Amino acid sequence: MASAAHAHVMPIRNYVLVWFVLIIMTILTAAVSFFELPHMFWNIVVALVIATFKATLVVLLFMHAIASSRLTWIVISFAVVWLGILFLLTLTDYLSRGIVPSMPGH
Repeated sequence: MASAAHAHVMPIRNYVLVWFVLIIMTILTAAVSFFELPHMFWNIVVALVIATFKATLVVLLFMHAIASSRLTWIVISFAVVWLGILFLLTLTDYLSRGIVPSMPGH
């Protein structure tokens, strides 16, 4: 008899399908790294898009967020916002490094 705590668990077939998609996306990430896109910037963009897709699959399906309560979605939303803030601050630091000239002799 299934307990109420496991009522939303997906069938094994779905887990295998998601695992297969994750493996294919990992192979795609490795394959893209061997291609020289017009600017190195695009290799990073493609890799990050694939990584974001894979992370979304893991959170939604393996961590069962898709069938979770509203509180779980609020926590996930705050985590994504916080990650965005960290990326924004890091990018601001990286892009502003050439603005201030370095002191001679330092």
